[in-house]
Amino acid sequence: MTVQQTDINRVRASVLHQLGSRVLFQLDRGRNRVDVQEGVIQGAYPCVFTILVDDGEQGGPPQLLSFSYADVLTRDIRMKLCQ
Repeated sequence: MTVQQTDINRVRASVLHQLGSRVLFQLDRGRNRVDVQEGVIQGAYPCVFTILVDDGEQGGPPQLLSFSYADVLTRDIRMKLCQ
């Protein structure tokens, strides 16, 4: 699968449109390890976007995670909006 610049631009526009929205996302960590977390899309930059994850139930401080738009296209991260 070849990642085209138009595909990356489409994902970037979608993330920009959802800026500030709460999302449920699934991270593929390899070797059948999958993490499911909830967070808020915090920022969108030319090559990456950030999600702020509040780990309140486990008492940890909030984490700011960053992902590339190509991660979405290669399905290393899958996101859906929370209702």
